[in-house]
Amino acid sequence: MLKQIISQTEDKMQKSVEAVKGELATIRTGRASASLVEHITVDCYGSPAPLNQVAGISVPEAQLIVVQPWDKNIIGDVLKAIMKANIGLTPINDGKLLRIPVPSPTEERRKELINIVKKVGEEGKISIRGIRRDTIAEIKNLQKNGQVPEDDAFRDEAHVQKITDQHIAQIDEVLVHKEKALLEV
Repeated sequence: MLKQIISQTEDKMQKSVEAVKGELATIRTGRASASLVEHITVDCYGSPAPLNQVAGISVPEAQLIVVQPWDKNIIGDVLKAIMKANIGLTPINDGKLLRIPVPSPTEERRKELINIVKKVGEEGKISIRGIRRDTIAEIKNLQKNGQVPEDDAFRDEAHVQKITDQHIAQIDEVLVHKEKALLEV
């Protein structure tokens, strides 16, 4: 029973780390990345679809994203969706594909982005700590009800703390890489 609880805890913590990574991927660093636009929802053929399901997205240069719709008839819908997403990028339509230049952010904007990155990281850490708190409370409750021996409960609480530390370290590592990317020109 405790192994299952700890396994679920690890899964939840890993999902928190992945959520932080996903959110950080959408923050513009001045380098072009497909993740800046692939999540944008395009209304085409009467239903919404993620951009990466209706177009090919490539990054041929460090400061350029190219979006090539698979059906040339929806290029206008794709253009509208990118503009509506308000990501601070203006696509250039050449009739067959969209070129999206990604300018380098100003020094002031980089500082703002670093603060946003730190906030996202802290929210991820808070989520992980909340998962730890709930798991330890569950272990203590099992021990209090006599379902788990005190020694096992103590050992598993220490194991949960170790797992927590590992996942927080993963978030810290992701934050360091993102901050470094923001500071590079």
